[in-house]
Amino acid sequence: MTNINRPMTALEWTLLLLLSLLWGGSFFFIGVAVKEIPPLTLVTLRVALAALMLLLILRASGIQMPRLDQSGARVWRGFIIMGLLNNAIPFSLIVWGQSHIPSGLAAVFNATTPLWAVLLAHFATENEKLTLARLAGLLSGLAGVAAMIGPAALKGLGADVWAQGAIVLAAISYATAGLYGRRFSAWGVAPMATASGQVIGSSLLLLPLALLVDQPWTLPMPSMHTIMAVLGLASISTALGYTLYFRILATAGTTNLQLVTFLIPPSAMLMGVLWLDESVSASQWLGLALIGIGLACIDGRLLRYFTRAR
Repeated sequence: MTNINRPMTALEWTLLLLLSLLWGGSFFFIGVAVKEIPPLTLVTLRVALAALMLLLILRASGIQMPRLDQSGARVWRGFIIMGLLNNAIPFSLIVWGQSHIPSGLAAVFNATTPLWAVLLAHFATENEKLTLARLAGLLSGLAGVAAMIGPAALKGLGADVWAQGAIVLAAISYATAGLYGRRFSAWGVAPMATASGQVIGSSLLLLPLALLVDQPWTLPMPSMHTIMAVLGLASISTALGYTLYFRILATAGTTNLQLVTFLIPPSAMLMGVLWLDESVSASQWLGLALIGIGLACIDGRLLRYFTRAR
């Protein structure tokens, strides 16, 4: 069984960092596409195209999806629930919440996901219990995210309680999804098949809403830049991203997986420095240091090294 108290391996940390880069890039793709495509339609395109891509890859690689019969009914119900918890609910809450509060403040609330994951896993599992070092690391990581985004992000804290509550509920939904998703590995479902099933479930849930609310057939044809952004969002940030998500979840556990929330801001900063010639402020360096300290506490090896040295 996955044990939260063991250090993650170098491969797991590498996969977690890669996932943060893929999901950090999603903000760029969304920023381009949302100028021409309504949010609900964009979310639906994201998961539906990802489902199509993953199904084609599964067919080419010979990986079988669970059967749509009585023997596979439990797994497909799980896919629908996972799509609801990990996509439909949090995506909708975040889109609505960000229409009322600044994106920086929304990002800080979203970064509480690992805290909720730790609390839920502590009470709901036998092998992912809370430790003081892990709690200290999570609080340090959360402070680092807030510092990287900057003090201005906290402006308006408490001004729109309902919108802020929506982002917190989205974070809780993400944490619950990570906890629920542990069962697919126990059922013997491959990570890529689980990723495919989740985005299929999300598509079935979101498509009727997008057709009803946005009536996408009435929208003008998007530009080539927007089409490329949608394809990048679906293929890189979603299809590949969720394949890594379930791969990490199967071996590293729920709370270790949710640490990706802390790694996304540094990944976005790195991409800005490399490709947009952006500079790094003092608060961002401070935030990066706090996140590094937090991850070191959570991993535990550095703490054990100093303990042995003392």
